[in-house]
Amino acid sequence: MVDPKKFYRDFDNLLQKISTTQPGEGFVCSILSEVRVNFGERLSIKGMRLYEDRGDEFVLINKFSYNGSVATKRIPADSAALLEVLKHGSYVYDDAAFSMSQHDHYDPVAAITIRSPENTWVAVLDLDAGWQREELIFSLNAIRSALNYRLFSEAVKTEYEQAEQIQRSLLPRRLPNIAGYQFAARYQPTEIVGGDMYDFLEFDDEVFGVCIGDASGHGLPAALLVRDCVTGLRMGLERQFKMVHSFHKLNSVIYRSTYSSRFISLFYGELERDGHIIFINAGHPAPFIVSGDKIRDLKATGLILGAVPEIKLSRSFAQMQPGSVLVLFTDGVIERENHEEESFKIDCLKQLVMENQEKTPDEIVNLIYDTAFEFGHQSKWEDDTTVVVVKRLRDGEGR
Repeated sequence: MVDPKKFYRDFDNLLQKISTTQPGEGFVCSILSEVRVNFGERLSIKGMRLYEDRGDEFVLINKFSYNGSVATKRIPADSAALLEVLKHGSYVYDDAAFSMSQHDHYDPVAAITIRSPENTWVAVLDLDAGWQREELIFSLNAIRSALNYRLFSEAVKTEYEQAEQIQRSLLPRRLPNIAGYQFAARYQPTEIVGGDMYDFLEFDDEVFGVCIGDASGHGLPAALLVRDCVTGLRMGLERQFKMVHSFHKLNSVIYRSTYSSRFISLFYGELERDGHIIFINAGHPAPFIVSGDKIRDLKATGLILGAVPEIKLSRSFAQMQPGSVLVLFTDGVIERENHEEESFKIDCLKQLVMENQEKTPDEIVNLIYDTAFEFGHQSKWEDDTTVVVVKRLRDGEGR
């Protein structure tokens, strides 16, 4: 007689093992083998078989402590008995007229369906005398749920990690090397992948581009939109193309998107060596230029992209004097809250940059992040956060 306390303690340990073990080749078989060895007596399991989906049939791929009787090697995919366990996830076959076996002899069996994104298995458990329906079903469903969750969560984790690598590959690998300017940028997603973006485009020694964007939402849908925007901008914003035309094309693509987010705010500016800026701001929080005690906002010149099929956008102009600092950011900075639910606010950001405009772009970016992080009591970032700083050097200053 198995002690119930020990059984449930060991059973809880099994579920914990499933949730923490790295799935790989043989993972499902190793767990089922442990079930047979450690819980077979209590659950009256005398043998176990594992079948794998091969399209038109399920094929026997493993037997666990089998008692020597003949095992069905193939089960047609359209078998009525098989369809029941595929439909319900678990099933007990205790009616001789309804069996998983193709042979004349009959023994009661239970079965569970195990799924991963790539495979489907059916585990068939041969039952011995004395099995208890409620305890058996409870235990098998718990094992099935734990296995399925682990297999799917690992696949999703892997997909997200791949998405993160793809997204980070879209970010600039290096900062521009433009005479008379210094650059810094930092990106902090709130999830593995995020909806913020920034980019630099170097056309020639006289002109370069800088952009920043913030897709609606978080996670994979936002990341997909970021991918589309980065790719679209890099293809469309060649020196010979008009930025307004490129933005109209990009808006049309985003509006028709299905699997990504539907909206993105986007700022793009082209800077000339003499500090002249031509820019478009599609609904993005206004970047600003700090020059001494003066601040110039680069305000929106049109709607966010993706909201309507056709949008009106216009260009605007600004000037960066020697020594001035251009700050681009996403709203994860200015909407960060403290314990009193007060936000960091744009005025705090502007004041911080004004007081530190003589510092390098790297120092300014780090100071912004450190200050906002402390303002939020060092809590987790609740929104994707990006800051880009461009500084025009004075004559005689190094790069």
